[in-house]
Amino acid sequence: MSKPLVVVSVALPEDLRAQVATACDIIDVPVGQSIAAALDAQQAQQVRGILCTVRSRIDEPLLAALPALRVASNFAVGFDNVDVAAATARDVLICNTPKVLDGAVADLTLGLVLCLARNLVAGDAFVRSGAWTKGAFPLARDIRGKTLGLLGMGRIGRVVARSAQAFDMNVIYHNRSRDQQAESAGLAQYRSRDDLFAQSDFLSIHIPLSAETRHSIGEREFGLMKPSAYVINTARGAVIDEQALIAALQAGRIAGAGLDVMETEPLPASSPLCGMPNVVLQAHIGSATVETRRAMIELAARNLLDALSGNQPQAMVNPQVWNAAARQDMPVA
Repeated sequence: MSKPLVVVSVALPEDLRAQVATACDIIDVPVGQSIAAALDAQQAQQVRGILCTVRSRIDEPLLAALPALRVASNFAVGFDNVDVAAATARDVLICNTPKVLDGAVADLTLGLVLCLARNLVAGDAFVRSGAWTKGAFPLARDIRGKTLGLLGMGRIGRVVARSAQAFDMNVIYHNRSRDQQAESAGLAQYRSRDDLFAQSDFLSIHIPLSAETRHSIGEREFGLMKPSAYVINTARGAVIDEQALIAALQAGRIAGAGLDVMETEPLPASSPLCGMPNVVLQAHIGSATVETRRAMIELAARNLLDALSGNQPQAMVNPQVWNAAARQDMPVA
């Protein structure tokens, strides 16, 4: 029996590549390049699986070009690169890598809180430049006793809330549905969306990017915030209207921002954000630790192989595809 043909558009560690190669025939496509353009006509008819990053578009044109495709496994928790409705309509299972990166992203979130409050980036430059020999560094701000607002109370939001308790922060949140368990445990208190923006000293964003959330944080929301408040984004850049954020920062309507994600990545050096001393920028590194990236790629590869072998993957974005196949007593692939 021939092995299923899969596209790999992600850097795989040698041991995981060997596991995939044992079960599948591999076509390598460089990260970010068009999958459809990399395949000849025969290959396009035969591809049954894709292992990729969010830089690969899984949309209707690609799905139409790959009629045998049954599973696409994203090396990411986010899946805004995927037209999930189109994939579901074509019975293509979409997998991702949740849970394994929650702690790493939460750690970075609190790191940005500390950098902003204590002005740590400027403090490092102050010492390196020799300015310390001429006088004391300006006073910064405490985070203890301050209010951390979480827009989104999913897995990452809950880890952030638990971590913030170690700093004696008051945690509030807004979510589409209330988390009664978190409230009962004293993890966070619910607020309306407007009250969340108005009451937070640090507003941290933990919502996915979708048509509904794109640019959902803009001039109106920044106008609700305290002039002393900071916004932190470790989710997706486009949930913030970046031009509105820049305008709010330039006008002093908010105190600063900590951004791991931006609308355009990599962020060009010409962006006004790069010249603002009250903005801390990171290169989309929320999950970028050795341990977390390894766990993510292991899960992504395992999701692919499980689906192709008829075993239920651990993480499915559209499980209804799997459930429908299971009801018919047949594997997805």
